[in-house]
Amino acid sequence: MSTTQATTSNEAFRRFSDSKAGDADPRRWLILATICTAALMIVLDVTVMNLALPSAQRELGFTNADRQWIVTAYALSFGSLLLFCGRLADLIGRKVTFLTGLAGFAAASAVGGASGSFTMLVTARACQGVFAALLAPSALSLLTTTFTDVRERGKAFGVYGAVAASGSGLGLLLGGALTSYLSWRWCLYVNLLFAAAGIIGGVLLLGRQPKTPGARLDIPGVVAVSGGMFCLVYGFSNAATQGWGTPSTVGFLAAGVVLLILFAAWQTRAAHPLLPPRVILDRNRGGAYLTMLITGAGMFGIFLFLIYYMQVTLGYSPVKSGVAILPMVVVIGVMANVGNIVLMPRLGPRPLLIAGMLCNAAGMVWLTGIGVHSGYASALLGPLVVTGIGMGLIFSFAANTGTFGVAPRDAGIASASVNTGQQLGGSIGTALLNTIAASATTSYLVSHLHGRPEPQLAQLALIHGYTTVFWWCAGIFAAGAIICGALLRPGPLTDPEDIPAANPSLQAAPARS
Repeated sequence: MSTTQATTSNEAFRRFSDSKAGDADPRRWLILATICTAALMIVLDVTVMNLALPSAQRELGFTNADRQWIVTAYALSFGSLLLFCGRLADLIGRKVTFLTGLAGFAAASAVGGASGSFTMLVTARACQGVFAALLAPSALSLLTTTFTDVRERGKAFGVYGAVAASGSGLGLLLGGALTSYLSWRWCLYVNLLFAAAGIIGGVLLLGRQPKTPGARLDIPGVVAVSGGMFCLVYGFSNAATQGWGTPSTVGFLAAGVVLLILFAAWQTRAAHPLLPPRVILDRNRGGAYLTMLITGAGMFGIFLFLIYYMQVTLGYSPVKSGVAILPMVVVIGVMANVGNIVLMPRLGPRPLLIAGMLCNAAGMVWLTGIGVHSGYASALLGPLVVTGIGMGLIFSFAANTGTFGVAPRDAGIASASVNTGQQLGGSIGTALLNTIAASATTSYLVSHLHGRPEPQLAQLALIHGYTTVFWWCAGIFAAGAIICGALLRPGPLTDPEDIPAANPSLQAAPARS
């Protein structure tokens, strides 16, 4: 694009943004609060149950082998249905899917909290994942279509990014407090409060959301991508517990890859594709989705193994572990807003991505210095702050960039793609880093064992496993800085596609019929 064309394009988009700002809903900031309440509930639920699992296991009497299904059931239904539910939001209206997702998530949480058996709890968790898949892209697409002015969009996505990035840490704090002072069941019952606030806000504040005229659901695409995502998530989950070489792991991973290849091929030929190529082939949006996948994989090392270290090695209680994470949560919130409001309009997403990934890598390298008797201030506080800066910068641009420039008809599926990247990345990270930690711990024991194992040696072996994982996480984030940095375009987000602006040259090409 020439300089003259770029200038004309920018001016047209600004005129479009200004006109939209004049017609903006005066209740849009209350709508933002409603959306963030729903998003926080979803993100919290990813980690809030982790600290409740031991208590739930004792009360319901399920085995260690069964315990992983409390997490896996949620991940399977959530990850496999995200793209389908994202397109559903575009087809039937985002308000309908938003409120349905909230109500269904609340109902599933109530059933889970009242569970009297393992089967009942796993079923409730799977249902939570279904409604989370409906709710997550609906919330983000509502944010995308509510805030069209460039300046206000930065502020809105700054708040949303802070909630999305810090929610996992808050889930650890909330889960520890609820489990310690009330019951593990309240880790599920608490969702009723969030859902009630979201439903009231959605009913009172959200206007009628338009449907995509003339669009149809791509049934073959839904079957292929949902089946592919299910197989991948299940395969990675199975690898984390059963190993990489088992037939079930290899079979499901292979089936997932084949189904996703078929899905990609079909999308180039379908009359009404589930995931239109125009959404994902944009360099900035594609880079944002890949960033979420890589970040999701690396984040697992930060939260899970750091919590293991604090509780198993340092003897922290669940509540103390959650409080220890708070500095990172605060820094994430601050940097997400600074990134979206101050830095993104001036620099664009590329510098934020590179700086964020490198900060995360540096934080992981710093964590490799932990020991059996390390102090919080000397060994953990600094890495948590540095990692918080990195996560805040990454989340400040990812959701914004991943939905920037899409037409309203594609807002739901673009939002779902952001969430899908993070969900799939988390599954990969779970399997890969669990395997690495177990292998490193075992190797340390074998090479240092002389006679009967002593408790001190066991602790040192665990530390070796943790630090090995942190080195791998550092490598993952460093690779992300290079790969995603090369993919993203330089400069601010000033030339969106599929936005119907005053300049006809900026209008989206019509969908294939």
